[in-house]
Amino acid sequence: MHGDFLQKNPTNRIVVAAALMSPTGKVLLQRCPSGHPHAGLWEFPGGKVEKDETLETALIRELWEELGITIAARDLEPLVFSSDRDQRTSERSPYVILLYTCRFWDGEPRPLEGQEIAWFDRSTMDSLAMPPLDIPLAHKLNETR
Repeated sequence: MHGDFLQKNPTNRIVVAAALMSPTGKVLLQRCPSGHPHAGLWEFPGGKVEKDETLETALIRELWEELGITIAARDLEPLVFSSDRDQRTSERSPYVILLYTCRFWDGEPRPLEGQEIAWFDRSTMDSLAMPPLDIPLAHKLNETR
């Protein structure tokens, strides 16, 4: 019985992401490089939570690896999540993305993994090509002020 339940209800893969907010209210997004499943699409920086990491520790690590910035856990504020539980395939488990906002960090964000980065007004994010799970995150971020 347990095996059947797990096949129908696979473990979610947890992803953490950040909406880095500038003092003027702009948001940093990154465009996925070629060779990535979402190549050419704009997304919030972040990545998968590894075994034995907390959500915040994983996001701090990912932002250091991708952008070279240092973030304190106290500066991460949970905002919203998005999941693809109804879009899973047999090749992978469903994803859940947890979006945090962050207004304070040390260092200047720079693209360290071949991606492009840019600052956007929240109101213009609706016009960007984004991965499906980032779209509802951007909508919710746009609703908050």
